[in-house]
Amino acid sequence: QVHLVESGGGAVQAGGSLRLSCGTSGLFIGRNCMAWFRQAPGKEREEVAIINTRNNNTYYSDSVKGRFTIFQDNAKETLYLQMASLKSEDTAMYYCAALGVSSDCLPWARPLTFRHWGQGTQVTVSS
Repeated sequence: QVHLVESGGGAVQAGGSLRLSCGTSGLFIGRNCMAWFRQAPGKEREEVAIINTRNNNTYYSDSVKGRFTIFQDNAKETLYLQMASLKSEDTAMYYCAALGVSSDCLPWARPLTFRHWGQGTQVTVSS
């Protein structure tokens, strides 16, 4: 059974940084397509970043490109989202997702259907 558990969210001032973590179990993190999504109150869920962990190909939304970095640590079975230069509009619940137990993808060939999701971690950026 696949489990994804996010952590690292919190409150930060605009311009600050946070690193989100997604601990995984039950899947092959080094052979997968994984992603971070976010959803702010009253808004639709948004793809933030996608990574193919087989080759480290990535996709970033225009709203975070150049500020956020998605990467994984295979030994720790953990997916990360390093966030810098945070803005108030980055305030949202952040979710990690996996395409499958093992998968392959072209991160830019969206939309992708992610089958496994975590419970989310809240990020609040104050201006």
